[in-house]
Amino acid sequence: MQPKPPGPNNFPVVGTTPYYSRDPFRFMSAVRDAYGDVATFDLGPQETYMVSSPKLVQQVLVAEPDRFRKPKFQSDAMEDLLGNGLLLSEGTFWQEMRQLAQPAFAPERINELTEMMATRAEHLVDGWSHGEVRDMEVEMATVTVEIIVDAMFGTELGPERTRTVQENLEPLGRRFEPDPRRAVVPDWLPTAENRQYHAAIETLEGVIDDVVAERTAEGLDGDDLLSILLRARDDGQIDDKQVRDEAMTMLLAGHDTTALTLTYALYLLSENPEAERRLHEEVDDVVEGKPGMGDIPQLEYTRWVLDEAMRLYPPVYTMFRQPTEDVELGGYAVPEGSLVMLPQWAVHRDPENFEDPETFRPERWESPSNPQFSYFPFGAGPRSCIGKRFSLVEATMVLASIADQWTLDRVDDGPLDLRGSLTMHPADGMEMRIERR
Repeated sequence: MQPKPPGPNNFPVVGTTPYYSRDPFRFMSAVRDAYGDVATFDLGPQETYMVSSPKLVQQVLVAEPDRFRKPKFQSDAMEDLLGNGLLLSEGTFWQEMRQLAQPAFAPERINELTEMMATRAEHLVDGWSHGEVRDMEVEMATVTVEIIVDAMFGTELGPERTRTVQENLEPLGRRFEPDPRRAVVPDWLPTAENRQYHAAIETLEGVIDDVVAERTAEGLDGDDLLSILLRARDDGQIDDKQVRDEAMTMLLAGHDTTALTLTYALYLLSENPEAERRLHEEVDDVVEGKPGMGDIPQLEYTRWVLDEAMRLYPPVYTMFRQPTEDVELGGYAVPEGSLVMLPQWAVHRDPENFEDPETFRPERWESPSNPQFSYFPFGAGPRSCIGKRFSLVEATMVLASIADQWTLDRVDDGPLDLRGSLTMHPADGMEMRIERR
C-alpha cells in the first residue's frame, strides 16, 4: 500500500480552494485527467482524496458505507439550515427516521401522485404565451416547489409563499458557493453574507411553521410526510425541532435537484433539435390529454433524455464522505478524518466510462454499457436518495407536459456557464423563448 496519491500543489492555509472555487467543474476534470483514480489535495485546511473510479465509488458508498460518514465540515456548514434531517443525520437515528419517512415514498403512493404532478405541470404551461421569454430555472423551481409541498406536506403554499421560498433560495445557495475566504472567516462572524443567510433561514422557518399550524388544525390523517412526522411528534417519537428539520430538508432538497434536471434537459433539447424532435414524436404517440402513470413505461425516450441530462449536468455534482477509521482506497492509505470526494461531474464525463462523453446522446441509455457505479446522480448504497423514484416520475410528467405543447429555444447562444453551490446551477439563469408547437 502506497502512503499517498499524487495531486496538485497546495497554497498555504487555503490549499487548492482558489482553483476549485474559480471553476470546480474544470478542476475536477483536470484532476481526474492528470492523476487518475485517486488524487489528493487540500480544500481549505482539509486533506482531501478525490476518487474517480467506479469501483472506488462502489467501495465508499455501497461495499463499506459504515466506514464513511457524512463529513463534519459539511454538517457544520448546513446544520443551521437542515438541522438533523435525513440529509445530515447519521447512525441508528438516521435509520429510524428513514424508516419513518419511507411510507411517503412508497411506489403505490407515488403512482397515485402522478395525476397531481401532471395537473401542476399543465397549470404551469397553460400560463405561457407564444413568443415570450421566461427563465426556465425559475419556472421549473416554481412547479417543483408546488409539487413537493402538495405531495409531502399535503397542502399548497399559494403564489405569495411560493415566491417567498424562491426569493430566499439565492442567499442560501450563495452561502455554499466555493470560496477560499471561508477557510479563514468563521461562520459566526456577522458578515453581510452570513446575516442574509440566517435571515433567509428564519423566513423559511416561518413558512414551515405556518404550514405545520395549518395542517395541525386540519387533522393529521393523511399519508403525506408531514402528517407522518406530526403524528410521530404527538406520539412522543420526535420533537418539534425534528419536524422542522425534516420539513426544511424536504422543502429544499425535495425540489431543487428535480428543477435543475428539468432545466438542463430543456437546455440540451434546445441545443439538439433531432433529440427534441424524437421527444415530441414520442409524446405525441403516447400521451392523450395529460400524461399519467400508465404512460411512463412507454415514455422511454423521455426518460433517456432525463438520464442523459443528469449524466452531463448532475445537479449534485460532487459528494463528500469522511472515513471513521484509516482505510485503503485504490492502494493508497486514506487517514481517518480526511475528506473523500466522489465527483459525479468527473465520473459521468470520463471517457473510460462513456463513449463520446461530452456529447448529448439520450439513445445511449437504450442499451447502456457503462460500468456499474459510473453513473450515480442520486448517490448509491444505503444513503442513496429516498426520493429517487418520486423525482424521476415527477420529471417525466413535467417534461412530457411541456413537450406536448411547446418547443423552447435558449436566448443566449453562448456557452453555458455554471455556478457551484450545494447543487450546480446555471450561472445566469436559463432564459428561453417559448413557441407553441
